[in-house]
Amino acid sequence: MSTGSDADPDSDPDPETAPVAALETADERLEGLRAEPPADPEAVDTVADAYESVAEVLDRWEDRATDWDDFEGYVEFRDALSETLASVPEDVPESEAFLAADDHVKTSGVSKSLTEADFEAAREALAPARRYADYREELSAVEDRYRRAYRIAERRRREVDDRIDDLERLRRLGDADLEAPVERLREPIERYDAAVTEAFDAFRREAPAREFLGVVRTAAGYPLVDVRAPPSELQAYVESTPAGDHPVPELLEYAEYSTSKLSHYVEEPSLLKRRVATNRTYLEELSAAPLCVGWPPPPADRLRFRSEELLSVVDRFAGEKTVRAVRAVRARTRDDDYDRLRETAVARAELTDAERRRLESGAVAEELEELRERRRRLTAALERYEPP
Repeated sequence: MSTGSDADPDSDPDPETAPVAALETADERLEGLRAEPPADPEAVDTVADAYESVAEVLDRWEDRATDWDDFEGYVEFRDALSETLASVPEDVPESEAFLAADDHVKTSGVSKSLTEADFEAAREALAPARRYADYREELSAVEDRYRRAYRIAERRRREVDDRIDDLERLRRLGDADLEAPVERLREPIERYDAAVTEAFDAFRREAPAREFLGVVRTAAGYPLVDVRAPPSELQAYVESTPAGDHPVPELLEYAEYSTSKLSHYVEEPSLLKRRVATNRTYLEELSAAPLCVGWPPPPADRLRFRSEELLSVVDRFAGEKTVRAVRAVRARTRDDDYDRLRETAVARAELTDAERRRLESGAVAEELEELRERRRRLTAALERYEPP
């Protein structure tokens, strides 16, 4: 039987750098091993298990069984070996090897002790059975190598797919009309962003914390408005105590006062410190940014849905000017030229000079061609071989 064990594993293709070749090699070795087992799979496991059990008994008891003064150790060794051999089926392949090994580590009487040579002879007698254990170990190692090669090939294809997506997007940006009049899109968005920022800052500065955090909590319920809801203890505090009548900036200022000074402004000054001071970072970071559209804007359908949610939020604290501005942004998403102008805006904002040179030189198209061929080879290999 040839198991391929003469091959140098260090000469295998590296699955990280040559995933297809590594998968092909691992599959070839795995099929070769499976095609030439020393016996049927169940028998291989039976013989390998028996060999490993007997070998373990020999290794564990050799020192005591070869000690002339440790007769008790010899007896315990013989008991352990006899018990182990008794568990081996009589019709197991290579049964003669186990009987021969047993004969080598028996004594003819109390006047004779075992030697290291006897144990070595027993191990040599087990050589036919050891082939089964070696085969199973090698098969397991090759199966592990195959699984690793397959998974790396899968990962590499995902990476190639991601890179292809990036380059195809780059090419689309390169095809954008950089001279398109994006001001028609930018102006209503900038008008709304400025209006909502001004309105939010005034609302935060002047409104009772109870009312302000109530709006923030409502905004957090909209999936396209990226606002974090107030901590529950803080929300409960401003809703249930007179301190909630004060605007957030005042509460933050009060939290810095000493307890004795704070007692002139609010009831239970220690409670205010616990509820406000511990949430200072959260309160200080609350801003209009999650309510702004930003530049370049998102795709039309997303901005349209987001505008609906923004309208529901800003209508709770902002004036008519801000409400009209968000409605104008929503209306702009229905214009026929929105997608074209957005593509131009994204291209102007994201395309670097180096990327433009690569597009103009054809380097992007060349890399795309190479990546598509690599994806084709990876896909073919993954479809050809069985998943682990």
